[in-house]
Amino acid sequence: MQDTYGLELLGLGPDQEAVYQSLLNCGPAGEAVGVVRLAERLGITECRVRECLDDLVDLELLRPSRDAPGMLRAVSPETGFDSILRRQEAELLRRQQQLARSKEAVARTVAAYAADRSDAGVDGAERLVGLDAIQSRLESLARDLTDECCSIEPGGAQSPASLAAARPLDERALARGVTLRTIYQDSARNDPATFAYARWHTENGGQIRTCPETPPRMLVFDRRVAVVPIDPANTRLGALCTSAPGIVMPLLALFEQTWEMAVPLGADRRAAHAAADGLSPAESALLKLLASGMTDEAAGKRLGVSLRTVRRQMAALMERLDATSRFEAGLKAAQRGWL
Repeated sequence: MQDTYGLELLGLGPDQEAVYQSLLNCGPAGEAVGVVRLAERLGITECRVRECLDDLVDLELLRPSRDAPGMLRAVSPETGFDSILRRQEAELLRRQQQLARSKEAVARTVAAYAADRSDAGVDGAERLVGLDAIQSRLESLARDLTDECCSIEPGGAQSPASLAAARPLDERALARGVTLRTIYQDSARNDPATFAYARWHTENGGQIRTCPETPPRMLVFDRRVAVVPIDPANTRLGALCTSAPGIVMPLLALFEQTWEMAVPLGADRRAAHAAADGLSPAESALLKLLASGMTDEAAGKRLGVSLRTVRRQMAALMERLDATSRFEAGLKAAQRGWL
């Protein structure tokens, strides 16, 4: 009995094996040796010897002696181990049958769920109502990812709940070698939690870029399935999941266009985009939004920054333009080619 690891699979630990071996060596009346002598011989306690004897009886490696009533005899390894293996084979067969029945039940449930989804529409479109439904669908799509996921996450700082829900999905995808490309707004760099998550993402192989202004939220899985919010202003209302090429391909084109204009997370966004006059991309985006007639508050929401930040940046621009009013600032910005 040299393969201790193999005997452990049969239920025999080192102590049980030592007791069994001792009783085998003692012959049919091995138990007559006594618990005390076995303990001394094996260097274990009497209590431990009794526990091992009970275990060996349960394994049917010890049986009552017919020659010495009240005593135990050791069953030969050929008979005893064969009996254990047969019981284990029977248990394995039972569990395999149980597993097969469980798989059949799961397959039926999944098929019924897919057939009964009343929100499924035409052309592969599916309406997802509620955060739970959205998260469930994203988990399914992430599990089936094989190549690439492209996503745009507007709004600057991401909620802790969103980051917590995304992390295990991203972690498993990155571990499989899937390419993950994500675009955040520049203002996400100012939120410690979002920036920390983005850094973790890039350190594990993901690609993160930022830009002052982004299109609405979107995720595109393997360039064939897209998930977008029904109302970008209120993602809690639900999302649309579609595989229609007429929708997926334009979304991909929009993503690629934004990706080319965005700056890698590790780069200096001001240095990367600064024009000859020193105008930053955030300042340029703000000027264009305000020039289009958008209010300070609306521009802040679009850029993912606070109203105070918008007013501070605008005041700095007016000072640089030597303008006493926003109207004058707009004229001078246009003259400089900033608009």
